[in-house]
Amino acid sequence: MSRSRLRFGRRSEKRAARYLKRRGYRILAMNEVTPLGEIDIVAEDKGTLVFVEVKARSSMLFGRPEDAVTKAKQATLTRAALCWLKSRDALSRPARFDVVAILADHGTDDVQVIENAFPISIR
Repeated sequence: MSRSRLRFGRRSEKRAARYLKRRGYRILAMNEVTPLGEIDIVAEDKGTLVFVEVKARSSMLFGRPEDAVTKAKQATLTRAALCWLKSRDALSRPARFDVVAILADHGTDDVQVIENAFPISIR
C-alpha cells in the first residue's frame, strides 16, 4: 500500500474517532492489533463494547465505502474482536460491530455510522 493511501487511512480513522466522540462514544483503543487481525477502533457506547471498522473512499468510483466490508472481512473482524474480548476477560460484555463510512469527495467529508452493521460471522 502506498504512503499516501496509508496517510489517507490514518486520517480517516482519526476523523471517525472524533465523529464517534461527538456522538457520545468513548474511544478505548485505536489500531488495536490482535494475533487474528487489526481492529480500527474499539469504543464503548452506552455500556456496549463497539468494534468499529472504518472505510473511506475519495470517490464513488469503486462503490460506497461500506461495501468494502465483505463477508470475509466481517469474519476476520469477528475473530479479532473475540480475541480482544478473550484477552481482557470480557466475553460476557455486550458487543456489536459498527462501520464508519467516510466519503471524502472534493474536500468535504460525508461521514455515516452504521450501527450493528453485521452480526458475528465466523467462516
